[in-house]
Amino acid sequence: MTVGFDNEKYLETQSAHIQQRIAQFGGKLYLEFGGKLFDDYHAARVLPGFAPDSKLRMLRQLKDQAEVVIAINASDIENNKIRGDLGITYDVDVLRLMDAFQSRDLYVGSVVITRWTGQSAAAAFQRKLEDLGVKVYRHYPIEGYPHNIPLIVSDDGYGKNDYIRTTRPLVVVTAPGPGSGKMAVCLSQLYHEYKHGVQAGYAKFETFPIWNLPLDHPVNLAYEAATADLNDVNMIDPFHLSAYGVTTVNYNRDVEVFPVLSAMFEKIMGESPYRSPTDMGVNMVGNCITDDEVVREAARQEIVRRYYDALCDRRRGKGTDETVFKLELLMKKADVTPAIRPVIASAQDKAARTGAPATAIQLPDGRLIRGKTSELMTPAAGVLLNALKVLADIPKKAHLISPNAIRPIQEMKTAHLGAPTARLGADEILIALAISANTNPVAGLALERLADLRGCQAHSTVMLPDADLAAYKKLGLQVTCDAQYQTKNLYQR
Repeated sequence: MTVGFDNEKYLETQSAHIQQRIAQFGGKLYLEFGGKLFDDYHAARVLPGFAPDSKLRMLRQLKDQAEVVIAINASDIENNKIRGDLGITYDVDVLRLMDAFQSRDLYVGSVVITRWTGQSAAAAFQRKLEDLGVKVYRHYPIEGYPHNIPLIVSDDGYGKNDYIRTTRPLVVVTAPGPGSGKMAVCLSQLYHEYKHGVQAGYAKFETFPIWNLPLDHPVNLAYEAATADLNDVNMIDPFHLSAYGVTTVNYNRDVEVFPVLSAMFEKIMGESPYRSPTDMGVNMVGNCITDDEVVREAARQEIVRRYYDALCDRRRGKGTDETVFKLELLMKKADVTPAIRPVIASAQDKAARTGAPATAIQLPDGRLIRGKTSELMTPAAGVLLNALKVLADIPKKAHLISPNAIRPIQEMKTAHLGAPTARLGADEILIALAISANTNPVAGLALERLADLRGCQAHSTVMLPDADLAAYKKLGLQVTCDAQYQTKNLYQR
């Protein structure tokens, strides 16, 4: 993979910038942390060289100064809201986040349940956390939020919320997902800190849009593509332009709410420390791009991938025409078409020739490898073996796994596990390859090249089953699918 981003520079400059912001506010900063902390694969895709756990590694450099507060909306607990990327509920994700932070020596101080109105599931979750020794606080809805500032910034507004006891200069407020109330938690804490005579400040960490890239830069357009279903729109920050005469990029929600936030800061702190939404941010990503053309091309690829994801979501009944139309407009704005992904035409050509689903992978050197549907395995599995053969310089006709070893697995799947098809999927074929490597040195050579698939492009002419898709994502393959089911069955697994 060609690199266009300096990850080490990012770790150094980002942590230094946050430390400067802590000092600006006299030694106490509430940092609203947006996006994904542990697994920011979107950033890794559009900024080649960015490590998915970069933000977490950056925080670890500040671990002696930082504590984490996790916010969760009580209604999300009550409604069993699910993280789409992980398939787990928000309350379970809070436990996952706590384990992940603590396993990396980051101190989790507490959990705050926001918009508390006595929801029974939220109360049960609080008891569960407290039984585990976790401090839990409650924050309540405020009538007229966020516009009724006299009520919000008063003892009957923020003053009714529990005061979260924190002990470190950097308080990172994060959450399982959007709508959890991170910003409100930060502002509520500022109100309480000033009531207690403690000087403190607020800042916002969002990776995208990148404030110091042009509005129509493909990386910023790729962020719009990623949030197409949320109707987020990138825009020039008019407050920053007016205050400094400098053009910067923000997104509509922060721009719309800034006058309200500024008024809250004035009421809490006496004056607003910020003149624009851009001023509130601490993001240094844009300063660490080393090859603009590399990240432009990576972002163009991401926009097309998001378009295909939207087509598949619509086919499954999970997406809308509006999201698809918005992505089509973004592709026009970025001047891209599906033709920039040669794997699409390659897979479709193979499917047309064989009359069955096919999958293609583009290797780092540009070579296109294809896999067809066979009696033994799915095309998503077959193309993995074909690609590994090419990477390991193994003859095309060589068997990495004996067909005699595959058939007992097929029999077990259908006869004992009730699988609808005997074909092995991508995850199953990789396990079979690993077992085969114990006795077959050639299979071992192929297995050693798995890491070379990370960052490669892939395309399937049908929507991949969850198991195949999960295997591809774990391998780091950047995959798209045609919005077609594998079969004509009404029930699809």
